[in-house]
Amino acid sequence: MRFSQPLRSSQTLRLSSILAQPARRASAFPRNRLNTIAPSYGSSSPHLCLNRNFSLSLTMNAQELSQYLADAPPSVVRLEVEKHFDALTDKQKRYAHFISKASFAGNRIVLRQVSPESESIYDFIIALHKASGGDWKALAEKAGVDEAGLNAFLQYAAQFLGNSGNYKSFGDSKFVPRCDEKVFASLASTSPEAEKHYKATNGAIFSTDKPGLLHLGFTDEGHLTTYYPDSPDITKDEIDAVAKWMQKTGLLPENTRLRKTKDGVFELLIASAVTSIPSEGGDIGKDTEYKITEGPLEGKTIKLVYGDYAAEMKAITEYSKKAAENAENETQQKMHTAYAKSFEEGSLEAFKDSQRFWIRDQGPMVECNIGFIETYRDPAGVRGEWEGFAAVVNQERTRAFGELVRSAPSLIPLLPWSKEFEKDKFLSPDFTSLEVLTFCGSGIPAGINIPNYDDIRQQEGFKNVSLGNVLSAKAPDEKIPFIADSDLEVYKKYRDAAFEVQVGLHELTGHGCGKLLQETSPGEYNFDHTNPPISPVTGKPVTTWYKPGQTWGSVFGGLAGAYEECRAELVAMHLSCEFQALKIFGFGDGTTDMDGEAGDVLYASYLSMARAGLTSVEFWDPKSQKWGQPHCQARFAILKSFLEAEGDFCKLEYEKEDLSDLTIKLDRSKILTSGRKAVGDFLQKIHIYKSTADVENGTKFFNDMSGVGLEYWGTKVRDVVLKNKQPRKVFVQANTYLDEATGKVTLKHYDATLEGIIQSWADRE
Repeated sequence: MRFSQPLRSSQTLRLSSILAQPARRASAFPRNRLNTIAPSYGSSSPHLCLNRNFSLSLTMNAQELSQYLADAPPSVVRLEVEKHFDALTDKQKRYAHFISKASFAGNRIVLRQVSPESESIYDFIIALHKASGGDWKALAEKAGVDEAGLNAFLQYAAQFLGNSGNYKSFGDSKFVPRCDEKVFASLASTSPEAEKHYKATNGAIFSTDKPGLLHLGFTDEGHLTTYYPDSPDITKDEIDAVAKWMQKTGLLPENTRLRKTKDGVFELLIASAVTSIPSEGGDIGKDTEYKITEGPLEGKTIKLVYGDYAAEMKAITEYSKKAAENAENETQQKMHTAYAKSFEEGSLEAFKDSQRFWIRDQGPMVECNIGFIETYRDPAGVRGEWEGFAAVVNQERTRAFGELVRSAPSLIPLLPWSKEFEKDKFLSPDFTSLEVLTFCGSGIPAGINIPNYDDIRQQEGFKNVSLGNVLSAKAPDEKIPFIADSDLEVYKKYRDAAFEVQVGLHELTGHGCGKLLQETSPGEYNFDHTNPPISPVTGKPVTTWYKPGQTWGSVFGGLAGAYEECRAELVAMHLSCEFQALKIFGFGDGTTDMDGEAGDVLYASYLSMARAGLTSVEFWDPKSQKWGQPHCQARFAILKSFLEAEGDFCKLEYEKEDLSDLTIKLDRSKILTSGRKAVGDFLQKIHIYKSTADVENGTKFFNDMSGVGLEYWGTKVRDVVLKNKQPRKVFVQANTYLDEATGKVTLKHYDATLEGIIQSWADRE
């Protein structure tokens, strides 16, 4: 589980018309054409769409299309880590180096998990960099591409590399270049290798002719996913049936993809370096084919196929073994040995062992985690995206988090449920502030709480990390719409502090609290099932709980990500009202004082959440009427709880019909009364529904709270949010280099420019 940064917004250009380009030189769209006013939602104007040649077709209007254009420019920032890396010993640097290499060795896995064309686009960008020798202007001149066209390519390339694919990591929607396709074709013509990779994309860089494919999701709903490759007719019901079979047999799903063959065989593709089942067998034995004898798949065959991503998994395995050789202690060595076994043999049981060792590796100077971790992008919510990170501990900031860990046992009982719905004992985790050296994945979060396996979390614990140099990375010239002028000074001064408090409470107490009522094995329970606890929601004994083999994710499915992020956010909002918690972060003396600095931080925190909920509607799709980002769905639901609170606690104020003057009005004096009550009531319901496996009531309640609708939120509010949106940051990361002769590792940084991020990736190949 991870904490993603809320959106920060500013004005962006909108597309309304596209003119034919001059002959001979390939060019970007004329800038003056991008400023023309586009038709608004609900207008009778023709609906426009970009096809492969950027001509117009009658599918989407220009404003709808504009949200799919690449950022111009993307906000490129550098992850600063040199000071912290230099303080490591030579052995620690080698340890970090091999973890970094193992992480980045999985980049092509991420690309293939995003879209069929992403790997070819990546190779196209890298081949062009090689052809340019770093002199992009000379390459553009050779290709006959003008400056605007080159900039459009570089902007697209930087955003692509920052998201490890051509779909946004935050929102799961496609982005396309702001130029004619001729620009890319002309650049490709300068290099046979680049041209080969460009042709392999088969026009997918620019294609927008099927609106459903602009979003990731289930194929039978018209969306795109590569977690179910070469399976155009696979259905959600079939995916669910295979998931139930896996649950019953004990085969974990995170490192798998599912393919339905033309013959109707369901192949589970297991990520491993080996291409056949290990000699001692896999996680569920030595068989690879299973005939289904009951249920909706009766008569069908499920086949285990080893060797998905085999080349990448082999490289990752070798780097993991090298990391083990340079480990500082036996626990780290065992952790990376377990990683290597998992990646080589495709064993998630071995991976779970690695996570157990990871939890026990308390207070390391170099922190890491690697594997198929988060399941947000699988539409079924169970298969993991590859990610890996290496980071250096910031010891000064970690001390504050250590105090928060020590205080957690006294904070958690303040949450709105009784002890029957809480862990018998809070397993105090390691909580560190990290400076990221390497993060390979589709996006870099601000905080992480893992592992995600319920049995480990409930019985052995977890760890929290806050990514300090991600939190502190600033984009220049940020604008802040929707905050009233009277609140701007406090908001600007304390939003970063409020965000750090939110991340800390969200990761530690949010994801770290709560008990799942379970029948752990047939006839064995972790609660008194003969005298079940009383639900504070209904006032009656609970009637539902998790059955043997069920997990939180398997029961709540694709909704689990957004639901759990909402629960963790609400825990943080609830506990941030405790001034003792604010004192831990250095604000106030622990006494309640809404007029002091701690009150300023608390006010900035509630304002930030309200604003994040408001701007989240960007990631709700009016056509499918679905959310594309779980954190946004969660924050929007919380905003609605603010707006529904007693005594006009929170309002959206505006005078103009088009909402162009929309601002958030939040009553600071009511945070500790109406605000906290609204948060507590919301939190209590979703926590109890989760704790008791009440998926029916939990799903209905959460979908109601996060429902958008077309008329007001989905059209008028979303329109003004889109007019004020700003690109999300993409990060330029350093590379490490090992001198084999001396054993010394050096660090190479890159400029925070479009060219710099491309060079950093090219140097990794």
